[in-house]
Amino acid sequence: MTVGDASCEPTLRKCLAIGADKAIRVDTDPTDGYYVAKQIAAVCEKESYDLIIAGRESIDHNGAMVPGLVAGMLDYEYITNCISLEIENDQATAAREIDGGKETVNTSLPLVIGGQKGLVEESDLRIPNMRGIMMARKKPLNIVEPAGANADTTANSFEKPAPKGAVKLVDADNIDELINLLHNEAKVI
Repeated sequence: MTVGDASCEPTLRKCLAIGADKAIRVDTDPTDGYYVAKQIAAVCEKESYDLIIAGRESIDHNGAMVPGLVAGMLDYEYITNCISLEIENDQATAAREIDGGKETVNTSLPLVIGGQKGLVEESDLRIPNMRGIMMARKKPLNIVEPAGANADTTANSFEKPAPKGAVKLVDADNIDELINLLHNEAKVI
C-alpha cells in the first residue's frame, strides 16, 4: 500500500511481480507523515489486518513517524527498528535494534512493525522476472479515494544548506600556519 499519485504505480507493480497478492494506492498527494498515516489507517480499518509491516522511514518525509502513528490510530501494538520477526498463533516475537545491541520483545497481534535492514535475509530478496512481471498485470491494483483527513502541517519555506567552503591544506611541517588558521579563520582556538 502506498499513498500517492499515479507515478507510484510502477513501484506497486514491481511489488506484485515479486509476489504480493494485491496492491492498494490511496490517490492523493502525501503532504506530511500524519496525513499519510491517516490514509493508511483508514484503509486498514476496513480490512482488519493482523500484521502491518512498514518501513522505518520514508524517502519523501523521512520522519520515521508513519508506522507509529498508524499503530496509535488503529490501537495496535507497535515495534520499531525491527530486524527479525516470528509469529506463532496470535503471538509475535521480534528483535529490534537499540543503542548498543538488540532487544527481543514479545507481543500479541494485531501488530505494526517498522522494519529495517535485517528483517529480510539478503538471500530472500527477489528481483522481478519476466513471468512475475506478466502475472503482475493480472493482479489487482486497487486505487482508493482518500479519507477525509486534513494535513496538519504546512511548509513555510525550504532552502538548501549553504555550500561548504574550500578546504585549505597545510603542510605537516608548518604548525605555525595551522595554528594561525585555526585561531584567526576557523576561530576554534
